[in-house]
Amino acid sequence: MQKAMKKYFPIFVLPTLIAFVIGFLAPFVMGIYLSFCKFTTVTDAKFIGFSNYQKSFDPIFIHALWYTAAFTVVSVLFINVLAFTVAMLLTKKIKGTNIFRTVFFMPNLIGGIILGYIWQLLLNGVLQNVGRTLTYSSTFGFWGLVILMCWQQIGYMMIIYIAGIQNIPGDLIEAAKIDGATPRQILKNVTIPMVMPSITICTFLTLTNSFKLFDQNLALTNGDPSNMSEMLALNIFNTFYSRPGYEGVGQAKAVIFFILVAVIAIVQNYLTRRKEVQQ
Repeated sequence: MQKAMKKYFPIFVLPTLIAFVIGFLAPFVMGIYLSFCKFTTVTDAKFIGFSNYQKSFDPIFIHALWYTAAFTVVSVLFINVLAFTVAMLLTKKIKGTNIFRTVFFMPNLIGGIILGYIWQLLLNGVLQNVGRTLTYSSTFGFWGLVILMCWQQIGYMMIIYIAGIQNIPGDLIEAAKIDGATPRQILKNVTIPMVMPSITICTFLTLTNSFKLFDQNLALTNGDPSNMSEMLALNIFNTFYSRPGYEGVGQAKAVIFFILVAVIAIVQNYLTRRKEVQQ
C-alpha cells in the first residue's frame, strides 16, 4: 500500500500544486515585480526601481500604519482576555452551556461588510443622542471598530480556548487543590501555562485579522473623517483604485504590508511558543 501511495502521490498532488501556483505563487511573484513598475495593467508595466517605495510613505500611509498598530494592540488584548474569561465560565458546568457557546459563536458567521453596516446603524443611533456620528472623529471610528471586532471574534476564540481548557489533565487541578492552591494560583500556575498553545493560536489569529481588517473598516467609516480612521488595508485599496497613476505605489504598499504582517506574526509565534508547556 505504501509503495502504491508513493508511486501515485505526484499524480494526486499535481492538481493542487497547479492550483497553488496559478492562484497564489504566480500572482505573488508578479505582485512583487509590479511594485517596482509604473503600470495601469500588467501588460504595460515599465520598471522604475524603488520610486514606488519612496512614494509609499506619505503622511496618510504613516497615519494608517500607527492607527492600525494601535487598533491591533487594543483589539488583541480585549478579544483574548474576554474570550478566555468567557471560556473559563463556560467550562464550569453551567446549565445551558451549549446554548451560550452557540450564541457567542454566531456573530462570526456574519460577513464583514454586512456586520459593518449593522454596527454603523447601531452605533450611529447611540451617538445621535449626543449629536455625534462615527465619522465625527477618528476616535469614534477607532472604538467603533474595536467594538465590532470584539463582537465578531470573541466567540470564535472562545471555542479554541474551551478546547485548550478541557484538554488540561484533571489530575493537575486536583493536585494543586490538595496542595492548598487558591483559584487565582491555579489559574496563574496551572491553567494559563497549560493553555499556552491555544493562546498562541488565538493571538496569531487576532493579530493577523486586526492588521488585515478591510471590509469592516470600509463599511463602518470608509476612512472618514478625511482618512483619519483609515487602516492599512483600506489605504492600499484607495491608493490602488482611487488615484490614477498610483497603481505601482499601491502595489508597493501591499508588499510592505505583507512583510510587516509576516514579521510581526513570526515574532509573536516565536515568543508565545517558547512559553508552551510540554504535557
